[in-house]
Amino acid sequence: MTTATVTPSDDPSTSGLTWTPRLWGTLIVLCAAMFLDALDVSMVGVALPSIGSELNLSTSTLQWVVSGYVLGYGGLLLLGGRAADLLGRRRVFLVALAVFAAASLAGGLVDDGALLIAARFLKGVSAAFTAPAGLSIITTTFAEGPARNRALSIYTTCGASGFSLGLVLSGLLTSVGWRWTFLMPVPVALLALVFAVKLLPRPVEERAKGGYDVAGAITGTLTVLLLVFTVTEAQGAGWLSLRTLGSLAVVALLAAAFLVVESRTAHPLVRLGIFRNGSVARANVIAFTMTGAYGGFQFVVTLYLQHLLGWSALEMALGLLPAGAFIALSAPFMGPIVDRFGTGRLLPIGLLALVCAFALFLRLDEHSSYVGLVLPSMLLLGVGFALAFPSVNIAATDGVDDKEQGLASGLVNTAIQVGTAVVLAGGTAMITAGSGGGDSAQAQLDGYRPALVLVTAVALVGFVIAAVGAVLDRRRKSAAPASVPDYDYPPADLAETRSEVLSKS
Repeated sequence: MTTATVTPSDDPSTSGLTWTPRLWGTLIVLCAAMFLDALDVSMVGVALPSIGSELNLSTSTLQWVVSGYVLGYGGLLLLGGRAADLLGRRRVFLVALAVFAAASLAGGLVDDGALLIAARFLKGVSAAFTAPAGLSIITTTFAEGPARNRALSIYTTCGASGFSLGLVLSGLLTSVGWRWTFLMPVPVALLALVFAVKLLPRPVEERAKGGYDVAGAITGTLTVLLLVFTVTEAQGAGWLSLRTLGSLAVVALLAAAFLVVESRTAHPLVRLGIFRNGSVARANVIAFTMTGAYGGFQFVVTLYLQHLLGWSALEMALGLLPAGAFIALSAPFMGPIVDRFGTGRLLPIGLLALVCAFALFLRLDEHSSYVGLVLPSMLLLGVGFALAFPSVNIAATDGVDDKEQGLASGLVNTAIQVGTAVVLAGGTAMITAGSGGGDSAQAQLDGYRPALVLVTAVALVGFVIAAVGAVLDRRRKSAAPASVPDYDYPPADLAETRSEVLSKS
């Protein structure tokens, strides 16, 4: 029997090897899509006042320019991940990226608030398919280990860069015109689409077998959609109002129905057994807390710098630049760092840096200086996301079969979006309650501080879970039996040695 010889440039799943230009091109295309998906979550924030003025939108309507995207993105991620497993990751990625470009163009051209919100919702839906498809393409191309860690570190750092640079780019583009915040992604998405058609591999994919879990898709999607809708609208309706409480009750019923369906169907949308993987379960909770806390923090910082300190959009963009720049510049180095220290060590360190970044901002007042308040938090924010964001995505897909990588990717992205929506809604409620509706500087500060306490507490929960997980992993590894020595026999010699031993016995 002959064995195939694999050269360093042919096998991307082997560590320490030279990657081909085509492989790098594929990764760059996927990173571009991830960057755009994350960018759109936060990029319209600074542009909202300009959008409201030009289109005559009320505050409640304007909120849906942001919430519409989160609703489409977070509500359909599970379905997007499963569709990638069933229909083919390449096909789903290409179609969704084309829809994303078209929706971006429409959002930049419309003159009606309802159409703008519809375009944002459609962009969120398309991102719900590109994100899990792109992540699962990477995790099925690169085997677990150094190569996958390197690829995922670059990929997820691009996502974190887009998330953190959203406000920066929004400030720069809004100074020219708010429509550019919608039009800027169009040429990038189209360029990525052209190269994706040429570069994305056409593998013989081992797609997930079985039929479509229609009941699971309906109940699961409705559960997430209604949850995001409820927490987004709770501020206006009141958290203890009959409408909000009734909606939450329906969410609970839908969630229970979803769990019953998934436990009984032969081909579930979400195989519940995937959560028996401790790494996957913890990573999803950490993702919820990490991005949820950041979403609430970002909202507070935007209001504080613009409303209380009177910063312009451009000044805010430049002030927040250190965090995004640190994350972007760290991307090439995160793969080796993850290989050296492991996600179990990096996650607690990254979460602790985020907790400190949020806690330091509690010192805000009417005359806070940039160097004394904003810059330290931005630097800690950059360190935290650079370490934690790649690590949580690696942990969320470790030990998952290739046929379920789309599911694992959809789960962690759902946790990210739902966490952002829930914590942001809670922070907004605290700002309103704390300020008492007053416009004075002290009233605003009285609203901002409780919201900052909330986001710090949420991040602290994530840190505790990550630290406990690191301890459990260390104990499990120390209790595991010693591995068999790895001899440096060539394959042929090893086979011959085994044959000789068997013949003698």
